[in-house]
Amino acid sequence: MAENYRELDLAEMGRRIRSRREALGLSRENLADKLKVSGQFIADIEYGHKGMSIKKLYTMCQILDVTADYILAGGLLPEERDGETSRACEEIMSILQGCSAGQLKSIGKIAQIYAREVRAR
Repeated sequence: MAENYRELDLAEMGRRIRSRREALGLSRENLADKLKVSGQFIADIEYGHKGMSIKKLYTMCQILDVTADYILAGGLLPEERDGETSRACEEIMSILQGCSAGQLKSIGKIAQIYAREVRAR
């Protein structure tokens, strides 16, 4: 029986790291200093060119105040864990359950545009 595991998407992982770093007001160099790596290493991670060790991932999670699930697979951010938000996420996930990967990517793009517009108001 073939298992259907998701592949680790380094580019998506890097985008989540960059987004969180920027949300916290950290430069690449700030994050690099805290993680005790070079700024180029952070850039390589954010562009999806490199991964990192479990030890660096663990430290990165603490610096960015996120779970490993968030970095690796896009789980919820800590501030998103209240009851109302959790219920809304569950509702959205149930609506999207039958969508293909292509449909989900399109929905993701629409959601990004919508979120950007809502935040700008």
